Amino acid sequence: MRVEAVHRDDKHRFSKLSVGEIRLIEGVGVEGDAHAGATVRHRHLVKKDRTAPNLRQVHLISREVLDELAANGYDVAPGELGENVTTVGLDLFELPTGTKLQLGDTAILTVTGLRDPCSQINGLQKGLLKQVLRKSADGTVVRRVGIMSVVTVGGIVRPGDHLTVKLPPEPNEPLELV
Repeated sequence: MRVEAVHRDDKHRFSKLSVGEIRLIEGVGVEGDAHAGATVRHRHLVKKDRTAPNLRQVHLISREVLDELAANGYDVAPGELGENVTTVGLDLFELPTGTKLQLGDTAILTVTGLRDPCSQINGLQKGLLKQVLRKSADGTVVRRVGIMSVVTVGGIVRPGDHLTVKLPPEPNEPLELV
């Protein structure tokens, strides 16, 4: 398990720029990213309650999701779905809430929940929303556009850094929308 790519953008745009490294700041998020902050930064959440804690400081998506999209005819590069970290070798959607992810030597993220894809995703490629937001055979809504986390311990993260997982104590809580 490793970090494939890292991204940030100082503006509220849909996609983020790939960079050589990101600095994670405890309780804040990615230094220089528009979504960094102790309180909510996502526009729709700010409208609801600008004093709410920011549970969406760092967005992660796996290379495997991008590969699934490619297999279905959608060419999506790392960072284009707005993630800060693209991972390899880990099924992020199987992690419970509260999982600790160590990226590189020092940075630790705590998983808070699922990202809910919005219709802006179709601006990237028409029909993409249906690929990442669909219903399973039993009618359950399946969201495949990454997970959200907060920075528990700061540090520098670079492409190629190792990624380790520490599950929270049982009973585990499944990922919900944040």
